[in-house]
Amino acid sequence: MDNTVTWFEVATDDPDGAERFYGGMFGWNFTRDGGEVMDYRLIGHPGADQPAGGIFNTGGKFPAHAIFHVGVADVDAACAKAEELGGKVVTKVIDDGAGTDFAYLQDLAGSLFGVFHRRS
Repeated sequence: MDNTVTWFEVATDDPDGAERFYGGMFGWNFTRDGGEVMDYRLIGHPGADQPAGGIFNTGGKFPAHAIFHVGVADVDAACAKAEELGGKVVTKVIDDGAGTDFAYLQDLAGSLFGVFHRRS
């Protein structure tokens, strides 16, 4: 559903450590889903039918963060709208190679959040 928080992400250069921490803390389970393009791990929780988030291995290329993502109809348009409203585009649109475009933005206070669109 567009314009709804539908995903969260924990980004780290230590995804194995994040799995141990969050798995131990909340009982979450993890499934690798990045293919050869990226090290991405889906996060599931007890009683859920589908994953609710992911762990993204930054490889040291992005700062560690935990953020929410909003599904949108058009990532480029969402980036333009954020700038129009005084926000900032932190990363331009990224194609994950698996059918999803995403970007990281900042609101007026500098808080990081993501927008994404699944093409398939």
